[in-house]
Amino acid sequence: MAVETSSDLPVERLHLAAAYRLIAHFGLDDSIFTHISARAPKDEAEHGFLINPFGLRFDEVTASNLVTVDLNGNIIRDDYGKGINAAGFTIHSAVHAARPEIDCVLHTHTVAGVAISSMQDGILPLNQWALQFYNRIATHAYEGIALNLAERERLVADLGTAKAMILRNHGLLTCGASVGEAFTLMYNLERTCKAQVALMSSGATLAPVSDTLAEFTARQYESLTKDRGKPGAYDPEWEAYLRLALKHHPDLAA
Repeated sequence: MAVETSSDLPVERLHLAAAYRLIAHFGLDDSIFTHISARAPKDEAEHGFLINPFGLRFDEVTASNLVTVDLNGNIIRDDYGKGINAAGFTIHSAVHAARPEIDCVLHTHTVAGVAISSMQDGILPLNQWALQFYNRIATHAYEGIALNLAERERLVADLGTAKAMILRNHGLLTCGASVGEAFTLMYNLERTCKAQVALMSSGATLAPVSDTLAEFTARQYESLTKDRGKPGAYDPEWEAYLRLALKHHPDLAA
């Protein structure tokens, strides 16, 4: 059964606000920086997206203070009144414009994610968490703080059809057909990075999974999650996270 709330706000706003609170709840935020975006409700913008107001911590984001912006950077709704982060617009507008099947884009700067992004080999096939991303994670070379709109073309070319990407020397990015899919991918990618950093720091001899078994497992993941994000599809994992967000941070629905 889907989570029910008393809020009359659009579900797009509610779920995105929940994702912000969950990222803060699990310690994956970075001060007032990094972003999560979701396609805006049709009655707010035909081709726009929602993103956090500039200056708010993730634990301060609510469904109603999310900013609506179009793909050209025009602010359509901004109840908080401080606009948005220019670097966030560059990255998120790029993916939303190029990938119409994507509803949510999530970007983080965590210690583990930045560490892995700074390693030449990226994600290694060391455990079951990592195998979800085997040969299914893109990379994008670092170009400085993402303020140059010309970078958007290169970023989406590197992303291709993938739903996860390592931004070299920078951090992590996931995207999905729903907020739940993008969040779950990021949560799993973050754990993958933490486990790899822990293993490499331990000095133990690494025991990677064979290419054949890694590919087999990656396909198992794809089969298990093939309906995630489709209209009307029930996502029990995201519903569990949503309940957690509303339990601990009920003001997100304001």
